[in-house]
Amino acid sequence: MIGVYDYTVILTYLSLLSAGSGIVIALSGDGHPYYGMFFLLFCGLCDAFDGRVARRKAGRTAMEINYGIQIDSLADVVAFGVLPACIGVAMMWRSPVFNHLFGLMPKGFGIALRVVFFAVLILYILAAVIRLAYFNVTEEERQKTEGGTRLYYTGLPVTSASIIFPLVLLIQFLTPHFDVTFVYPILSLLMGFAFLSKIRIKKPKFKGIMIMVGIGVIEFILMILFSHVFRK
Repeated sequence: MIGVYDYTVILTYLSLLSAGSGIVIALSGDGHPYYGMFFLLFCGLCDAFDGRVARRKAGRTAMEINYGIQIDSLADVVAFGVLPACIGVAMMWRSPVFNHLFGLMPKGFGIALRVVFFAVLILYILAAVIRLAYFNVTEEERQKTEGGTRLYYTGLPVTSASIIFPLVLLIQFLTPHFDVTFVYPILSLLMGFAFLSKIRIKKPKFKGIMIMVGIGVIEFILMILFSHVFRK
Protein backbone atom coordinates (compact mmCIF):
# COMPACT_ATOMS: atom_id res chain seq x y z
CA MET A 1 0.00 0.00 0.00
CA ILE A 2 1.12 3.56 -0.60
CA GLY A 3 1.65 5.90 2.36
CA VAL A 4 3.50 5.71 5.67
CA TYR A 5 2.10 3.63 8.53
CA ASP A 6 4.70 3.60 11.27
CA TYR A 7 4.43 5.20 14.71
CA THR A 8 5.60 8.60 13.42
CA VAL A 9 2.21 9.33 11.86
CA ILE A 10 -0.14 7.42 14.17
CA LEU A 11 -1.18 10.51 16.13
CA THR A 12 -1.85 12.41 12.91
CA TYR A 13 -4.07 9.59 11.66
CA LEU A 14 -5.89 9.48 15.00
CA SER A 15 -6.47 13.23 14.78
CA LEU A 16 -7.92 12.84 11.30
CA LEU A 17 -10.19 9.98 12.40
CA SER A 18 -11.33 12.04 15.38
CA ALA A 19 -12.05 15.04 13.15
CA GLY A 20 -14.06 12.95 10.70
CA SER A 21 -16.05 11.42 13.56
CA GLY A 22 -16.67 14.87 15.04
CA ILE A 23 -17.97 16.20 11.72
CA VAL A 24 -20.39 13.31 11.29
CA ILE A 25 -21.66 13.52 14.87
CA ALA A 26 -21.89 17.33 14.88
CA LEU A 27 -24.07 17.26 11.76
CA SER A 28 -26.15 14.21 12.67
CA GLY A 29 -29.87 14.76 13.25
CA ASP A 30 -30.46 18.30 14.47
CA GLY A 31 -26.75 18.75 15.13
CA HIS A 32 -24.63 17.98 18.17
CA PRO A 33 -22.06 20.78 18.60
CA TYR A 34 -21.24 19.81 22.18
CA TYR A 35 -20.14 16.32 21.18
CA GLY A 36 -18.23 17.76 18.25
CA MET A 37 -16.16 19.88 20.63
CA PHE A 38 -14.93 16.78 22.45
CA PHE A 39 -13.49 15.46 19.20
CA LEU A 40 -11.93 18.86 18.49
CA LEU A 41 -10.20 18.79 21.87
CA PHE A 42 -8.88 15.29 21.15
CA CYS A 43 -7.51 16.51 17.81
CA GLY A 44 -5.67 19.24 19.67
CA LEU A 45 -4.20 16.67 22.06
CA CYS A 46 -2.92 14.53 19.18
CA ASP A 47 -1.43 17.55 17.42
CA ALA A 48 0.42 18.63 20.57
CA PHE A 49 2.63 15.54 20.41
CA ASP A 50 2.65 14.26 16.82
CA GLY A 51 5.70 16.30 15.82
CA ARG A 52 7.70 15.24 18.87
CA VAL A 53 6.84 11.58 18.25
CA ALA A 54 7.86 11.85 14.59
CA ARG A 55 11.21 13.46 15.39
CA ARG A 56 12.13 10.63 17.77
CA LYS A 57 12.67 8.27 14.85
CA ALA A 58 16.29 8.43 13.74
CA GLY A 59 17.23 8.12 10.10
CA ARG A 60 13.95 9.24 8.58
CA THR A 61 14.20 9.56 4.81
CA ALA A 62 13.42 12.83 3.03
CA MET A 63 10.25 11.19 1.72
CA GLU A 64 9.11 10.27 5.23
CA ILE A 65 9.81 13.79 6.53
CA ASN A 66 7.96 15.45 3.65
CA TYR A 67 5.09 12.98 3.95
CA GLY A 68 4.80 13.79 7.65
CA ILE A 69 4.62 17.53 6.93
CA GLN A 70 1.99 17.07 4.21
CA ILE A 71 -0.24 14.60 6.06
CA ASP A 72 -0.09 16.72 9.20
CA SER A 73 -1.32 19.79 7.31
CA LEU A 74 -4.03 17.83 5.50
CA ALA A 75 -5.25 16.46 8.82
CA ASP A 76 -5.17 19.97 10.30
CA VAL A 77 -7.42 21.23 7.49
CA VAL A 78 -10.09 18.75 8.54
CA ALA A 79 -9.52 18.94 12.30
CA PHE A 80 -9.08 22.68 12.80
CA GLY A 81 -10.71 24.03 9.64
CA VAL A 82 -13.70 21.91 8.62
CA LEU A 83 -14.66 20.50 12.04
CA PRO A 84 -15.00 23.92 13.79
CA ALA A 85 -17.09 25.16 10.84
CA CYS A 86 -19.39 22.13 11.10
CA ILE A 87 -19.73 22.71 14.84
CA GLY A 88 -20.81 26.27 14.03
CA VAL A 89 -23.46 24.96 11.62
CA ALA A 90 -24.71 22.57 14.30
CA MET A 91 -24.93 25.44 16.79
CA MET A 92 -27.04 27.40 14.32
CA TRP A 93 -29.41 24.46 13.82
CA ARG A 94 -29.89 23.99 17.56
CA SER A 95 -30.05 27.66 18.55
CA PRO A 96 -33.56 28.58 19.79
CA VAL A 97 -32.80 32.31 19.46
CA PHE A 98 -31.46 32.01 15.92
CA ASN A 99 -34.39 29.88 14.77
CA HIS A 100 -36.87 32.20 16.49
CA LEU A 101 -35.39 35.20 14.68
CA PHE A 102 -35.38 33.22 11.44
CA GLY A 103 -39.09 32.54 11.89
CA LEU A 104 -39.90 36.20 12.59
CA MET A 105 -37.99 37.58 9.62
CA PRO A 106 -39.39 37.82 6.10
CA LYS A 107 -38.31 34.74 4.16
CA GLY A 108 -35.68 36.58 2.10
CA PHE A 109 -34.02 38.17 5.15
CA GLY A 110 -33.99 34.88 7.04
CA ILE A 111 -32.31 33.09 4.15
CA ALA A 112 -29.81 35.94 3.80
CA LEU A 113 -28.94 35.61 7.50
CA ARG A 114 -28.16 31.94 7.08
CA VAL A 115 -26.17 32.60 3.92
CA VAL A 116 -24.04 35.13 5.78
CA PHE A 117 -23.54 32.65 8.63
CA PHE A 118 -22.46 29.92 6.20
CA ALA A 119 -20.26 32.31 4.20
CA VAL A 120 -18.30 33.34 7.30
CA LEU A 121 -17.66 29.70 8.23
CA ILE A 122 -16.57 28.88 4.68
CA LEU A 123 -14.19 31.86 4.70
CA TYR A 124 -12.81 30.52 7.97
CA ILE A 125 -12.04 27.20 6.26
CA LEU A 126 -10.42 29.05 3.34
CA ALA A 127 -8.22 31.06 5.72
CA ALA A 128 -7.13 27.86 7.48
CA VAL A 129 -6.24 26.18 4.17
CA ILE A 130 -4.27 29.23 2.95
CA ARG A 131 -2.40 29.45 6.23
CA LEU A 132 -1.46 25.76 6.16
CA ALA A 133 -0.40 25.87 2.50
CA TYR A 134 1.77 28.91 3.24
CA PHE A 135 3.30 27.11 6.22
CA ASN A 136 4.16 24.07 4.08
CA VAL A 137 5.88 26.15 1.42
CA THR A 138 7.84 28.33 3.83
CA GLU A 139 8.78 25.32 5.98
CA GLU A 140 10.16 23.51 2.95
CA GLU A 141 12.24 26.56 2.01
CA ARG A 142 13.40 27.02 5.61
CA GLN A 143 14.52 23.40 5.90
CA LYS A 144 16.81 23.87 2.89
CA THR A 145 18.61 26.82 4.48
CA GLU A 146 18.29 26.40 8.25
CA GLY A 147 17.27 22.88 9.22
CA GLY A 148 16.07 21.97 12.70
CA THR A 149 12.79 23.25 14.08
CA ARG A 150 11.44 26.77 13.62
CA LEU A 151 11.43 29.24 16.50
CA TYR A 152 8.51 31.44 15.42
CA TYR A 153 5.20 31.09 13.62
CA THR A 154 3.90 33.73 11.24
CA GLY A 155 0.20 34.16 11.92
CA LEU A 156 -1.94 32.35 14.45
CA PRO A 157 -1.53 28.55 14.17
CA VAL A 158 -4.77 26.84 13.13
CA THR A 159 -4.35 24.37 15.99
CA SER A 160 -5.33 27.15 18.38
CA ALA A 161 -8.91 26.40 17.33
CA SER A 162 -8.85 23.38 19.63
CA ILE A 163 -8.51 25.68 22.66
CA ILE A 164 -10.40 28.80 21.57
CA PHE A 165 -13.66 27.36 20.23
CA PRO A 166 -14.40 25.14 23.27
CA LEU A 167 -14.32 28.33 25.35
CA VAL A 168 -17.41 29.49 23.42
CA LEU A 169 -19.42 26.50 24.60
CA LEU A 170 -18.13 26.90 28.14
CA ILE A 171 -19.39 30.50 28.06
CA GLN A 172 -22.73 29.15 26.85
CA PHE A 173 -22.93 26.83 29.85
CA LEU A 174 -22.02 29.65 32.23
CA THR A 175 -24.53 32.08 30.66
CA PRO A 176 -27.49 29.89 29.66
CA HIS A 177 -29.71 32.92 29.01
CA PHE A 178 -27.24 34.35 26.47
CA ASP A 179 -27.11 32.56 23.13
CA VAL A 180 -23.48 32.50 21.94
CA THR A 181 -24.44 31.26 18.47
CA PHE A 182 -23.97 34.74 17.02
CA VAL A 183 -20.57 35.04 18.72
CA TYR A 184 -19.29 31.94 16.94
CA PRO A 185 -19.14 33.33 13.37
CA ILE A 186 -17.65 36.61 14.61
CA LEU A 187 -14.94 34.68 16.43
CA SER A 188 -14.42 32.52 13.33
CA LEU A 189 -13.94 35.62 11.20
CA LEU A 190 -11.45 37.12 13.65
CA MET A 191 -9.51 33.87 13.82
CA GLY A 192 -9.44 33.66 10.03
CA PHE A 193 -7.81 37.09 9.89
CA ALA A 194 -5.38 36.02 12.63
CA PHE A 195 -4.42 32.92 10.61
CA LEU A 196 -3.42 35.13 7.68
CA SER A 197 -1.83 37.94 9.67
CA LYS A 198 1.90 38.61 9.80
CA ILE A 199 2.11 38.56 13.58
CA ARG A 200 5.06 36.56 14.88
CA ILE A 201 4.27 34.06 17.60
CA LYS A 202 7.02 32.24 19.42
CA LYS A 203 6.75 28.49 18.98
CA PRO A 204 6.03 26.96 22.39
CA LYS A 205 8.55 24.60 23.89
CA PHE A 206 7.67 21.52 25.91
CA LYS A 207 6.56 23.53 28.95
CA GLY A 208 4.30 25.73 26.83
CA ILE A 209 2.84 22.70 25.07
CA MET A 210 2.04 21.05 28.39
CA ILE A 211 0.32 24.25 29.60
CA MET A 212 -1.89 24.23 26.49
CA VAL A 213 -2.60 20.53 26.96
CA GLY A 214 -3.56 21.29 30.56
CA ILE A 215 -5.95 24.01 29.40
CA GLY A 216 -7.51 21.56 26.96
CA VAL A 217 -7.92 18.92 29.68
CA ILE A 218 -9.57 21.47 31.97
CA GLU A 219 -11.93 22.49 29.15
CA PHE A 220 -12.75 18.83 28.54
CA ILE A 221 -13.55 18.19 32.20
CA LEU A 222 -15.60 21.39 32.56
CA MET A 223 -17.62 20.57 29.45
CA ILE A 224 -18.46 17.14 30.85
CA LEU A 225 -19.46 18.62 34.22
CA PHE A 226 -21.46 21.51 32.73
CA SER A 227 -23.23 19.30 30.20
CA HIS A 228 -24.24 16.95 33.03
CA VAL A 229 -25.60 19.87 35.07
CA PHE A 230 -27.21 21.34 31.95
CA ARG A 231 -29.08 18.11 31.25
CA LYS A 232 -30.40 18.11 34.81
